[in-house]
Amino acid sequence: MAKTPVAKNQELTVTVSDLTYEGMGVAKVDGYPLFIEGALPGEEVVAHVVKAEKKFAFARLAKLVTTSPDRVAPKAKAYAQTGIAPLQHLAYPAQLRFKQNQIVQLYKKAHLDITVLPTLGMAQPYGYRNKAQVPVRMVDGQLTTGFYKRRSHDLLPLEDFYIQDPKIDQAILVVRDLLRQYGVSAYDERTNTGVIRHIMVRRGYYSQQMMIVLVSTTWAIPHLDEIVTGISKALPETASIMLNLNNRKTNVILGKKTRNLFGHDYLEDQLLGSTFRISPLSFYQVNPQQTEVLYQQAIERAELTGKEVVIDAYSGIGTISLTMAKHAKEVHGVEIVPEAVHDAQENARLNGIKNADFVVGQAETVMEQWAAQGRQADVVMVDPPRKGLAPEFVAAVGKMLPPKVVYVSCNPATLARDISALQEFGYHAVQTQPVDMFPQTTSIESVTVLQR
Repeated sequence: MAKTPVAKNQELTVTVSDLTYEGMGVAKVDGYPLFIEGALPGEEVVAHVVKAEKKFAFARLAKLVTTSPDRVAPKAKAYAQTGIAPLQHLAYPAQLRFKQNQIVQLYKKAHLDITVLPTLGMAQPYGYRNKAQVPVRMVDGQLTTGFYKRRSHDLLPLEDFYIQDPKIDQAILVVRDLLRQYGVSAYDERTNTGVIRHIMVRRGYYSQQMMIVLVSTTWAIPHLDEIVTGISKALPETASIMLNLNNRKTNVILGKKTRNLFGHDYLEDQLLGSTFRISPLSFYQVNPQQTEVLYQQAIERAELTGKEVVIDAYSGIGTISLTMAKHAKEVHGVEIVPEAVHDAQENARLNGIKNADFVVGQAETVMEQWAAQGRQADVVMVDPPRKGLAPEFVAAVGKMLPPKVVYVSCNPATLARDISALQEFGYHAVQTQPVDMFPQTTSIESVTVLQR
């Protein structure tokens, strides 16, 4: 095996030149990259090597020799250990520049000449998440809530999650204490025994309604009635308490079956003036304030006049479809999750929107069918998962040739790849607008319009 320039347990003084997309500092030793957790560009640091691979090594920050002007005091060690807030030591304006620069670098690599605008940030970049899914485990013989340490399944007890709505943090503690009071056991993944696996809480930013979901290995939870009564009394804004059954040996959080225990089987919230019903399994953006900024950008950039036919290819519960329907002639939504389509149809009815319809299906399959049928659209709106657009979807766009594709992306790497693929069909983009949906983390959302 070829010798690497650094060895495990070695300590080196290095200068950090860059940040990776995961927010780790990068230093080079004879051209060999050393990734250092918690180090920032421009800093001279003492790094302790923890792992040396053939092409790179990982190190922990042993000592700061010089400090970056962008460094701020981190809120708590736990947020770095669990990966909840991997950028908490980087000043917020520098976080916004980091996100803009990530897209710039990926475009350079892909030879794309697209202007990346400064990232739109938040006035208060914490306490923004409207949804929590926290693991429940036994720690020192007691049912405990918290978060896993990075790259492990060791639970770190936590009561304040920093980036979450503080009311959600409070709700988790109420549920935790009731489960303790009634002696309910926590799930043990090693032995696949125990009862409660996760507590999921959603809270409407405008409505302030709360949904509590207990994820359990069994329908038969001891003292369930008393627990439900206790939750609804302690948290009067609770609109829904649900029980989700997940008795499989899996890392997937939610099972397929859910029962209503209290109130509705949904919660309601508002977004850009429309009301949305959200069920436990539905996708709903977790940062409501920035979602409004993101969608506003998408709608403005689509330049809708009221005459357009729009296809929304990953429509979820209809948040962007129904917002666009107010500015377009008609909107056709496609979504793979049946519950989300049901919610979208219900949301259209709830808001009196008659020019939007929704079908269940895989975006690429439905697009292929529609293209084959000769259906036309003026705007195709895409907000795909991290893996980006399937090649079949890009091919279907190439068949349908809508004048405009509005691409909302949560992964700049697949965005750059997909733009390159769409260019083959004569599309080009002029600029990308990043929006910071996840402050203190490395996640990057953006809006790009491609035109023929």
